[in-house]
Amino acid sequence: MYGGTQMVPSMKNHPVLWFYVLTFAFSWFGWSPMVARSHGITPFEHPLFQIFLLLPAVAPALAAVIVTATNEGKSGVDCLFRPLGQWRVGLVWLMIATIAPALFLLSGKTITQVLGLSANSIPVDGNIVGVAIATFVMSLLSNTWEEVGWRGFALPRLQKNHSALAATLVVGVLWGMWHVPLFLWQGHPMSNYPFLAWFIGTIAVSFIYTWLYNSTRGSLFVVTIFHVLTNTYGVIVSGVSVAALAMVYSLVALCLVAIFGKNHLAR
Repeated sequence: MYGGTQMVPSMKNHPVLWFYVLTFAFSWFGWSPMVARSHGITPFEHPLFQIFLLLPAVAPALAAVIVTATNEGKSGVDCLFRPLGQWRVGLVWLMIATIAPALFLLSGKTITQVLGLSANSIPVDGNIVGVAIATFVMSLLSNTWEEVGWRGFALPRLQKNHSALAATLVVGVLWGMWHVPLFLWQGHPMSNYPFLAWFIGTIAVSFIYTWLYNSTRGSLFVVTIFHVLTNTYGVIVSGVSVAALAMVYSLVALCLVAIFGKNHLAR
């Protein structure tokens, strides 16, 4: 007979599994009141429930800290956050992280216009500079903690026993699934996105993140810049189809695998 605790995978032996279980639990719990409210479930209409949105913003980092602290103690947590300050990676990588998101969006806009696709980006009314600054600040406060989890915790641990290709697919698929509540949240901009095209694009862009992470020897500073500016430029470059952007990301991902190889996805 096995005891109840023995039937549950240990956090030490299965750190990545526990990281994703905790991340999904915290995040989906935090999004649930807004999803329920959007479907007319009245108890969640009170503005106080919006405080739960802080959970998804920090959940990946929080889950990574819990698992790391349990397994490795304070020194492990210090190592987890240290790559956020790893900015001395070479000017070329900083330029790629800064410029590439805009180039991808502009390429997606061109494909959208050439193929006559329906644009999924939300048109910005009023002061676009103010909206861009607000988006930048909000993205900085949330995407940073995402990257601590996705690329700072999960990716390197998966790459210890698997190729960069396999690890990226796992991170990309679960990153995409993590967003599912936003597609169920009526009125949220993502609820109008075509899920399959967006999901494919999310998996494809994960290869770009892995390439940046591995090529800079694990710099979370670089991948966070890329993530934050992708969202920020997204409100500036309007008229982009999700399907077109997925095409761009997929093409770039295939090129990266072909050039740098599936095992390391880096120089």
